[in-house]
Amino acid sequence: MSSFDLSNAKVAVVGLGYVGLPLALELSKYSDVIGFDINEERIKTLQDGQDTNEEMTDDVILNSKCKFTNSISDIQNCNIYIVTVPTPIDGQRKPDLTALERASEAIGPFIQKDDIVVYESTVYPGVTEDICAPILEQKSGLKSGEGFFLGYSPERINPGDTNNTLANMAKIVAGQNEDVADFLCALYGQINDDNIFEAKNIKTAEAAKAIENAQRDINVAFVNEVTMILNKLDISAYDVLEAAQTKWNFLPFTPGLVGGHCIGVDPYYLAKCALDQGHNPEMILAGRHINDSMGSYFATQIDQHLNKKSSILVLGFTFKENISDIRNTKVIDVIQALKNLGHDVDTHDIHASSEAVKGEYDLELSQDLQNNSYDAVVLAVGHEEYINMPANEIEQYFKEGSGLIYDIKSVWRQHKFSDAIQYVCL
Repeated sequence: MSSFDLSNAKVAVVGLGYVGLPLALELSKYSDVIGFDINEERIKTLQDGQDTNEEMTDDVILNSKCKFTNSISDIQNCNIYIVTVPTPIDGQRKPDLTALERASEAIGPFIQKDDIVVYESTVYPGVTEDICAPILEQKSGLKSGEGFFLGYSPERINPGDTNNTLANMAKIVAGQNEDVADFLCALYGQINDDNIFEAKNIKTAEAAKAIENAQRDINVAFVNEVTMILNKLDISAYDVLEAAQTKWNFLPFTPGLVGGHCIGVDPYYLAKCALDQGHNPEMILAGRHINDSMGSYFATQIDQHLNKKSSILVLGFTFKENISDIRNTKVIDVIQALKNLGHDVDTHDIHASSEAVKGEYDLELSQDLQNNSYDAVVLAVGHEEYINMPANEIEQYFKEGSGLIYDIKSVWRQHKFSDAIQYVCL
């Protein structure tokens, strides 16, 4: 490993999604970087200087030294391979490591002596060394820890967050031995002013990532359950939380839908690991059960307020506000449950791609908001454009007469609606 230094690092970032692209662009400021993705269209748009995920600006991409390719042979002369492919769950809510395994199979034949393979994808403890390493060994003919070396540095990208970025967030790094760890600390330290935490070993780093989002999931589940109780008492959860947050150590979590690529997924990775060890992860799975049920809960509440088959407009489809990311969005649960209850539902989203929504969920987004068309308006995602709607604009979407506003995000609480409008928030 002594032959490795930053001056001869040639980095391949495998997977150019929400995690891989920002990393490739940052590293390319200091090292030779090739960004690889199997999606030919993704590579074409990046080569044209566009990020369809709307995370990186065109000028940042165009001014970058990073090279983009969908030809795997283009990365064969690299000596650092960083894998940032998705690790979702399957239909049975079990970890799906298919993309991770295929990425390992793809880069394995190119690995040479003393190369380093770093995984950033969220996994449970043991995946890097027990699942990925054997694939790399079989494909490369080299032995892990002797011929090539492993590292793990969990991603912490938060889509749409312009404050907590790669350049200013702490990065966990772990290496197969101390030399590897030191090198990776130096490599990643270039991009965040050495704000690095070196984990004791790879399994520790994997576990740290797994519990970060599981902890948040459990906290949100607690607030969601409290919200259900308070709603039965006809008390606003947001009014209660506003009061409770005046205590210095109260954690400021809010109720709502829990989707996305991390919080709604990672706890199942931790749960799988626990079950493999003979431990029943009761709290982790209880939190997941509550949060996974919120779409149906909201739909039932809306249905009870309407008491008839109605025409409903749902505002927002992405998994969180002000982004285009629709991965594992739980708004679809609300929509499907409302349809199952007999309602007609139109969905509008100012940021989501209609093509992506149709391809992923077989749902047609409404392109225009129609006046005088609905019995109810449901605010599902707090996009800034929706938050800033004045009361009279919102009311114009209702059919003549009364209407229901069900504000899941509780962002219109200060609006003064007409007496004929029933306003409900959490």
